[in-house]
Amino acid sequence: MKTKRMPRFFLLFVGFGLLFQSALAAPGLVPAPPRLTAKAWLLTDFHSGRVLAEHNADERVEPASLTKMMTAYVVLSEMAKGTIGENDEVLVSEKAWRMQGSKMFIEVGKRVPVHELLKGMVIQSGNDASIALAEHAAGSEDAFVDLMNLYAKRLGLAHTHFANATGWPHPDHYTTARDLALLAAALIRDFPEHYELYKEKEYTWNNIRQFNRNRLLWMDDRVDGVKTGHTESAGYCLVASAAQDDMRLISVVLGTASDNARASASRKLLNYGFRFYETFLLHKADEPLTEMRIWKGEQELLPLGLAEDLYITIPRGQRKQVKASMTVEQQLVAPARKGQPYGEVTIKLGDEILAEKPLVALQDVPEGSLWRTLVDSVLLMFE
Repeated sequence: MKTKRMPRFFLLFVGFGLLFQSALAAPGLVPAPPRLTAKAWLLTDFHSGRVLAEHNADERVEPASLTKMMTAYVVLSEMAKGTIGENDEVLVSEKAWRMQGSKMFIEVGKRVPVHELLKGMVIQSGNDASIALAEHAAGSEDAFVDLMNLYAKRLGLAHTHFANATGWPHPDHYTTARDLALLAAALIRDFPEHYELYKEKEYTWNNIRQFNRNRLLWMDDRVDGVKTGHTESAGYCLVASAAQDDMRLISVVLGTASDNARASASRKLLNYGFRFYETFLLHKADEPLTEMRIWKGEQELLPLGLAEDLYITIPRGQRKQVKASMTVEQQLVAPARKGQPYGEVTIKLGDEILAEKPLVALQDVPEGSLWRTLVDSVLLMFE
C-alpha cells in the first residue's frame, strides 16, 4: 500500500470541525480513574467503544440478574425474526410460577402477553417472567439457554456462558465486566425502542406495585438504564448507562457490599467519564473522504469512505491535537464492489492511535467496455 497525501477537503473537514468546536477549550489534565470497593468494574463509551476505566474487567464473575439483559436480547431478537409476537398470550407454567427470588407474581395456568412479561422482567426483575418468556420463545428453558449462548458468541462475548435465563447461581453460569458492557451496548444499539423500558421506575401487575431496583434512575437524570443484579455470592451489581449531550457512557460495577455501594460506585464512574472526556462524530458512514482513479471501469473515479460512523473519545480540550491520515492502494482496477477495502484511515492523538478503520468503496464500479479496458491497459504501462 502507498501512503497518499490526504485530500484537501478531508483536512478541511477535520481541521475546521475540531478548531471550531474547541476554540474555547484549553487542554486539561485527566486524573486517574476512581478506585472503587468492588470486585470488578469498567467504564466505556457507547459510540466509540473506548474504555475509560477498568479493574478486573476480564475476571470471571457471576452475573446474577444481569443475565436478564441477555434473556431480553434473545426474546427481542426472536420477535424481530417474527417467531414470537409482543401480543402473544403466554401460558404460565408451574416451573415459572414456583421460581424463587424476585418475582413479577404471575399465576400458574394464567395467560400473560409477552409485552407484559418483558415489563415484569426488565422493571421488576421477575425470575418468573424470565422463565415464562424463555419457555415461550424456545419451548423450554434448556433450549432457550442454548439460544442465549449462541447469541453470546455472535455478539463476541468471549468469556461468557449461561446456564439459565434468570441468573440463578450455577457453577457454569459466568461472565465478565467487559462482556456485560458489550451486551448492554448491543441491547441499546439493536433495540432502542425496547430500551425505553429500562428507565421505567415502577410497574404494577396483579395489583402488586413494585419499583425498579436501579436507584440511579431517581438520583441522576442522565441515567436511563440498565440492570441490577444481586445474589449472596455475586454481591450487589449494576450495569448503568447515562447520556449527556451527544455522549453516552456504560458503566459496569460488580460485587459491591450493598445497594447503596453499587449506586455510589456507578455514579463515580459516570461522573468521571462525563467530566474529563468528550465523544464526537468525526465522520459519517457512506460519505466520501476522497475519490480515486479506478482503471478499466465504467467510470474513472471511485468514491472511498467508511462503512460505519466514526466516533472518537478523547480528554476534554484536546480536539486540536487529533490528527487523521490514510493509506490507499497504489492502483485501483475495476470491478469494484461496494464495501470492498482499498486502504485504511488512522486517527491519532499524539502517539496514541484512537481508531483504525478500513477505507472502502462507497459504490460498485463494473468493468468498462472493451475499448476502455484496452485504453487503460496501455495507460497503466506508463503509470
